[in-house]
Amino acid sequence: MADRMVVTGLELWGYHGVFDHEKRDGQRFIIDVDIELHTAGAAGSDDVAHTLNYAELLDAIEAVVTGEPVDLIETLASRVLETVWQFRQAMAATVTVHKPGAPVSQQVEDIAITVTRNRPESTP
Repeated sequence: MADRMVVTGLELWGYHGVFDHEKRDGQRFIIDVDIELHTAGAAGSDDVAHTLNYAELLDAIEAVVTGEPVDLIETLASRVLETVWQFRQAMAATVTVHKPGAPVSQQVEDIAITVTRNRPESTP
């Protein structure tokens, strides 16, 4: 059984969406990440080098969300998930991308996409 690192409510500004005004003006995205990993080595050594450094993880996610625009939050969620594999400790992950300001005619609190994957075998 694996341990978990959970990040909830990472708020970032990005320029994603199918409409021109979304790519021009941008909007708020909220990212949640749940990562399966083993933490016994880090707990035993009390050394950040033996775990997934969440500060580095957040920097990497920020670079994706604030970077190259995409049309779909499905694509954005997939790119954030691919970023998690940069960290060798991650064995599986779930990423949720929330788009609370989605341009829809109905009143909604949030629109979100969640993707869950195990580490691809080709990733170290």
